[in-house]
Amino acid sequence: MAVPKKARERAAQLQEAIAKYRTLQHERDESPISPEALDSLKYELAALEEQYPELVSPSSPTQVVAGAPLPFLKKVRHAVPQWSFNDAFTEADIRAFDTRVRKLSGATPTYDLELKIDGLKIILTYEKGNLVTAATRGDGIIGEDVTHNIRTIASVPQRLKRPLDIVVEGEVYLTRSGLARLNALRKKQGEPEFANPRNAAAGSIRQLDPSIAAARPLEVFIYDTAQTSESFPKIQSEELGYLSELGFPVNPEHAHADTLEEVFVFWEKWQGSAREKLDYQLDGIVLKVEEHATQELLGYTGKAPRFAIAYKFPPEQVQTVLEDISLQVGRTGKLTPVAHLRPVAVAGTTVARATLHNEDFIIEKDIRIGDTVILQKAGDIIPEIVSVIKELRPKGAKVWKFPTHSNLCGGDGAIERIPGEAAHRCKVAGSFEQQARKLAHFAGKSALDIAGMGRETVRLLMEHDLISDFDDIFELTKDELLALDGFEETKAAKLVRAIEDATKVPLDRLLIGVGIPHVGEENAYLLATRFGTLSALGAAKEETLSRIEGIGPIIGKSVAEWFDDAPNRALLARFSKYLKVQKVVAPSKGPLTGQTVVVTGTLPTLSREEAEARVRRAGGKAASSVSAKTSFVVAGENPGSKFDKAKELDISVITEAQFLKKLEA
Repeated sequence: MAVPKKARERAAQLQEAIAKYRTLQHERDESPISPEALDSLKYELAALEEQYPELVSPSSPTQVVAGAPLPFLKKVRHAVPQWSFNDAFTEADIRAFDTRVRKLSGATPTYDLELKIDGLKIILTYEKGNLVTAATRGDGIIGEDVTHNIRTIASVPQRLKRPLDIVVEGEVYLTRSGLARLNALRKKQGEPEFANPRNAAAGSIRQLDPSIAAARPLEVFIYDTAQTSESFPKIQSEELGYLSELGFPVNPEHAHADTLEEVFVFWEKWQGSAREKLDYQLDGIVLKVEEHATQELLGYTGKAPRFAIAYKFPPEQVQTVLEDISLQVGRTGKLTPVAHLRPVAVAGTTVARATLHNEDFIIEKDIRIGDTVILQKAGDIIPEIVSVIKELRPKGAKVWKFPTHSNLCGGDGAIERIPGEAAHRCKVAGSFEQQARKLAHFAGKSALDIAGMGRETVRLLMEHDLISDFDDIFELTKDELLALDGFEETKAAKLVRAIEDATKVPLDRLLIGVGIPHVGEENAYLLATRFGTLSALGAAKEETLSRIEGIGPIIGKSVAEWFDDAPNRALLARFSKYLKVQKVVAPSKGPLTGQTVVVTGTLPTLSREEAEARVRRAGGKAASSVSAKTSFVVAGENPGSKFDKAKELDISVITEAQFLKKLEA
């Protein structure tokens, strides 16, 4: 059906008017018309679009809130590479930055000063004045497509005042008052409260369902033009006026500085009482060289612009107790000591770990296990220890020394100090990858079965120094996960819940997870049912283990040596803080007692691990290969050579459905 010209014109007018009034109401707290009148305009537009579906466009106000959940967040390659700012924390840092700018550019710079909002960076792309894509920064090259959520933010213009092509950058945030209202509602509904506005904003924008973002009081400030089809001002502060002129919400709190003294006055103002009067959270100010020509001359480093820097406010500091120190292994094999702390809230997040950098740092600050320490969060995922309150040092405070060996390292576990540096590393190359495989196995289906913790997630967590040994997994917090690229509120909460579920672990699955040499699923089950507890198994002598049918001298020696190893005993002691190890009781008699079963191929509903566990619970033995002793084979899709061997030996092959019926017998 052709759309009458009158209807098309009316729809365009309604879309423009609604967008205008919503912008005025949201950005300037102005209400030229009543909410009821605005609702009537929306109603009329919805009726027109229902009558003429051709009028519906992605930027229409009727499409902003509604929308079915998407199956996944698509990836977007940025038209302009995205960077993050380098940080400064002192006046000396700012003076050094100014010196570099002058030296590299040969110019006498002036600066534009802007407030640094503690939110989520967003990149908006418009074509012919219409919003087409909204993306997160991601790794600077590839971001996440969150257009469906950004369209729900009333202050984001769906259509600009001129039909230009432009890419702009800004910050999505949640107001403090909005967070208070949201948390009050979540508390009333029995849902966990958000720790801070930044996490709430990031979690909202990374949702699949746009109705979640639409229900949350999100705001946005646009502060930079990455690319435009028009010419724009040659001065940074005037660029903000250009963006405002196009219809973008721009933070009015910015200033020009001719001298560094003016920079420090502006910083002092906003890190003090002025900050508390704002309805959004700041973590500093941003200095940008005013002259775009000088900006272009200075260019970028690998991760940040040379013409701008974030001048952070003093980080929040708290005190807590250092309970232990462990090591983390990095991609290059470098080892970093990490403090395990009594959990404490700092800068709006719960913290249980802090980086200790290196051996020299620990010695210089005289940090000991058991100390009460001052902790600060200086922008990284893992905070750092500032100092020790020595007046509160207990008598038993333990001096920590860098070990000479670690099970995080390959080979014999040897550690060496890097010549000329304060850092230590594993002597054997490839330790990072080796440990990543161990941790992925520990979290895998055959062991603790932690949903959402596959190898790529393990690598990501290791790269950010969040995990390095098995027990680190149980200290992960949702706040730490939300700080990582690719983690939104739902995904982070699911992983934390999966980790919590995994703390109740059958003994045999734990034995599989820690990777005792030669101990597979069947051997782990035999040991678990024979000894019942970790302590009983750990106390067993090699001779006792070797005499167990199905274990033998090779496995017996391996198990005894594993439990005799001091680092392994220390690991088990740490496990006691988190894990509730459950006994595994072998059935006295079951439907498969005395039978040996082989599972092969992909079953319709059961994993191989679960099918073999059911065999054992039914009194049978789960074998890994087909032989004359095999009672029957359970085969799924693509069964491979085991299926052929069973046919060759004339051994019965059954389906999963037939197998489940046997278990009911």
